[in-house]
Amino acid sequence: MSELTPNLDFTSGEPLYVQLYKYIKNEIKTGNLAVMTKLPSKRKFARYLQVSENTIESAYEQLIAEGYIESKARKGYFVCEVEQYHFSSENEVPLAEEKQHLEGKYMYHFTHSGVDIRTFPFSVFRKLTNQVLTKDNGEVLMLGHPQGELKLRNQIAGYLYKSRGVNCSPIQIILGSGTQYLMKTLLQLLDGSIFAVENPGYHRKLVIFEKGMDNVRDIPLDKDGLVLSKLKKSGANIVFVTPSHQFPCGMIMPIARRMQLLKWAKENPGRYIIEDDYDSEFRYTGKPIPALQGLDKDEKVIYMGTFSKALLPSLRISYMVLPRPLLKIYQENYFFYAQTVSRTDQEILIKFIQEEYWDKHIQKMRVVYRKKRDILIAAISKYFPPGSEVIGQDSGLHILLRPNNAMNEQQLIRKALEAGIKIYPVSQFGENDGHTVLLGFALLSEEELFEAIRVLARAWY
Repeated sequence: MSELTPNLDFTSGEPLYVQLYKYIKNEIKTGNLAVMTKLPSKRKFARYLQVSENTIESAYEQLIAEGYIESKARKGYFVCEVEQYHFSSENEVPLAEEKQHLEGKYMYHFTHSGVDIRTFPFSVFRKLTNQVLTKDNGEVLMLGHPQGELKLRNQIAGYLYKSRGVNCSPIQIILGSGTQYLMKTLLQLLDGSIFAVENPGYHRKLVIFEKGMDNVRDIPLDKDGLVLSKLKKSGANIVFVTPSHQFPCGMIMPIARRMQLLKWAKENPGRYIIEDDYDSEFRYTGKPIPALQGLDKDEKVIYMGTFSKALLPSLRISYMVLPRPLLKIYQENYFFYAQTVSRTDQEILIKFIQEEYWDKHIQKMRVVYRKKRDILIAAISKYFPPGSEVIGQDSGLHILLRPNNAMNEQQLIRKALEAGIKIYPVSQFGENDGHTVLLGFALLSEEELFEAIRVLARAWY
């Protein structure tokens, strides 16, 4: 028994069998216990260590499960041959460096993916969650329909028709855990295509990453959005657009340009428009223009929307409306994919919409965000010199700001960080003038917005 002398700590919170298992494993890994060495019997080892036989048995079973020892009938336990090359000299997991999601904490954060958490209906969501998570509703614990629950798709179809003029059947709607996930699905569905993207544009980086620059065409923008003449010369058959509030530049595509874009798609059977209507609920000037999909009579528009902007980003529920020819391909070739949105979250959202909380929330947030937008513009007008420019303030939850103070984009961002303020570069989305930055205003309170702009002005001028 002298070969095995573990020093078990009876006062430790770690179970004795785990301590013994680790000790024997280390002896094998370091070569102190040679291959085919016979281990003590459970009874003899338990008596020697003054522990129960169950402790010995549990340690041995774990070692057997991991392949360090084997049990031979009527002979005992023996050390197995284990490749030493795979063992590190220490019982340590190699360290990997955690990549920080945010570089640090900021006094004021102008994120473009935030929402006003102060007005989120926590009590309503808590109530609906309790209603969904009951023993009588055990179905929510199981996988649902691959396209998403039909009740929710019905609710979405009704809302889209009422609010955006989108004409679709619930059968055409596919849910997914975020717009980026659905985009990747679309890129598979449209494989072999040449893709045109707005430059700058939100989806540009993802499309280039997934399809390669050889299959992507950058299309510049003018004051009305994507330049159609450049699209026609590009050779692309698929185009990504954000016509209701171009991201990041903020222009709204007028009806004439929309009709021209639809005409382009109609000219070739293989052409489609992917319309990302990501924050169309929030328009502050003029009457809303119907979605491209609602103007489309030839099933050429793939419509995309999300609950992230209007409700909460962490919900991760987005949706797309496929034209019937593409829906048929999806159901034939991609129907084996399980739905990526939690069924529990879908059921909660069904109730949220059914019981009219959604409509009330949207109406409330339009007032909240309009007021924040107004305060942001007023603060810029007060603290910034007349030469500064605000771009894209007529809708959505962000603006572009061009201070015109001779600083380039990186200098503006660095000076803001030194003052405790996080702002965002436009360059990450493509073509830019090098002197403009992006400010989202949903997350900050009205008071914080005003004070943040005052601090920013001191940092920049």
